[in-house]
Amino acid sequence: MKQELAALKNILDQTLDTLPENLPENRTARCRELLASALALTGDLLKQAKTPSAVALGRKGGQASAQKGSDYFRKLAAKRKTHGGGRPRKESD
Repeated sequence: MKQELAALKNILDQTLDTLPENLPENRTARCRELLASALALTGDLLKQAKTPSAVALGRKGGQASAQKGSDYFRKLAAKRKTHGGGRPRKESD
């Protein structure tokens, strides 16, 4: 997605540079406004694409787990056939 946004930004930038100076009915200014807005939007989307989703969640990331409570996870562990989770025990010599 980043590549597509970067390509779109490049296309908009080139279009803005190659826009003729005199379009009929004062269209040049409006075209420049729209292209500048589109460039700003693609720039913002590129910046948002760079931040991972975990950063966007911030401290809210574990709220769904916290709402379920420890009893929920205790019941899940009880449903497992083997209780061999965690770090293996140290073998004594």
